[in-house]
Amino acid sequence: MNADIDVDVRPEHPLSWQAIAANGLLRGTMKPISAVLLRTTASLVVANRIIELGGRLPGLVPATVSIEQESFGACSGEWVRGSGEPDSDLEELDESKVVLYLHGGGYFICSPVTHRPITWRLSAVTQRPVLALDYRQGPQHKLAESLADALDAYRALLDRGFAPEGIVLAGDSAGGHLALAMLLSLRDNGLPLPAAAICLSPWADLSDERKTANRWADPLLPAGRVEWMARRWTEGLDNRDPLVSPVFGDYTGLPPLMIVTSTTEVLREEAHRVAERARADGVPVRYEEWRKMPHVFALMADILPEARLVFPHMGQFVEAVEAAAKAEGGEVAA
Repeated sequence: MNADIDVDVRPEHPLSWQAIAANGLLRGTMKPISAVLLRTTASLVVANRIIELGGRLPGLVPATVSIEQESFGACSGEWVRGSGEPDSDLEELDESKVVLYLHGGGYFICSPVTHRPITWRLSAVTQRPVLALDYRQGPQHKLAESLADALDAYRALLDRGFAPEGIVLAGDSAGGHLALAMLLSLRDNGLPLPAAAICLSPWADLSDERKTANRWADPLLPAGRVEWMARRWTEGLDNRDPLVSPVFGDYTGLPPLMIVTSTTEVLREEAHRVAERARADGVPVRYEEWRKMPHVFALMADILPEARLVFPHMGQFVEAVEAAAKAEGGEVAA
């Protein structure tokens, strides 16, 4: 198996001053704010409105980035076509292939707009358009509705002529959870699987297991509030069902995975458990663990040098999956 697909990567880099500053700022502001807000349904609504208002501010994306709105049944999304070079031609993107991106936000905040720092860069490094899905979220909607939206969007891509081998799933945090649940659901229902999936800091364990790893080290996520949200979203469900907690899933037959996390994340342990379980089931996994980075640090690529460095790794992974598919004689590569 290609070493770019099935490998552990732990970048040895000196921590940038930007990362040190960001960790301190997040620990002193966002973490205590989250600890206060994430307690009731009303506070979830308030947090959602605050993020929604922030998302209306003009986004900082290069002039080479094209954004086009899209609708898929009960939800919507946006096509993001990006390039990192000022003089690049957007038409050079391979329009026969696509990344389906599922944003994070704990299933109650954020949108494709808030995650453009990720999606335009992901389009640039994979040389394909990114469809960022604005799936339904809580507190009004349930996990099953979020999953239904993601599956509907995937089927719509197939109906539009995209070959499954030309589709890559990607998502961060709750979106990483959704990507893993999608893969398990697609396989269990006999539907064609995408070429690969990229999960950034996936929230993979919504069971009642206490999160002990990095409980105090995480600069952004308060572990107690993550546990509270898990209890809220899984109320009335079997919280060890693999579609609810993918960390308990059987990954046999799934495509290659890329999982990115940080040494200090409260979600680090479950990300690593997914990697180990998938490998035990015969799935190639590129597992990357970056030192002392905030949760979903790729979202901070405008300010963190380390975050900008992780995107070429994603491009390398997708390119390696494509090369492996060609080597195996596949008609359509990732």
